[in-house]
Amino acid sequence: MAKLELERIADLLPFAGKEVYVTDWLAIEQDRVDLFAKATDDYQWIHVDVDRARSDPAFGGTIAHGFLTLSLMPRFHNDSFSIRERRSGLNYGLNKVRFAAPVRTGSRVRGRATLVKYEEITGGAQLTWAMTVEIEGGAKPACIAEWVTRIFR
Repeated sequence: MAKLELERIADLLPFAGKEVYVTDWLAIEQDRVDLFAKATDDYQWIHVDVDRARSDPAFGGTIAHGFLTLSLMPRFHNDSFSIRERRSGLNYGLNKVRFAAPVRTGSRVRGRATLVKYEEITGGAQLTWAMTVEIEGGAKPACIAEWVTRIFR
């Protein structure tokens, strides 16, 4: 996937209402899940106990934390587009998040982003994104979120 490189924040305005990017696939391996568990102190067995999870008929193996899946959104943004004339950017919040399907360890995911709304704010823009994290070969996405970011010039 080619990275979209923009000069100014306002160059995103024509993308309002359109899909901006689809990322390459990213493997979700057990070491990433274990590191996330360590960072968040969330050691629920379905994420970190490979043997126990393998014998559970519900999943047949460990699954990634839902919040790990959600936390990949900034990476997907950084991998997919850049704005040269920007001072900073931040997460402003989430309006809605749903975890529609589990991400089994060893599977691959990718991000899909549509710029729902572009709003001018003092010193920059507030962007509302429809984000989908897809699972390769999956019938349902792992995560669907409405994500609000701010970018400052």
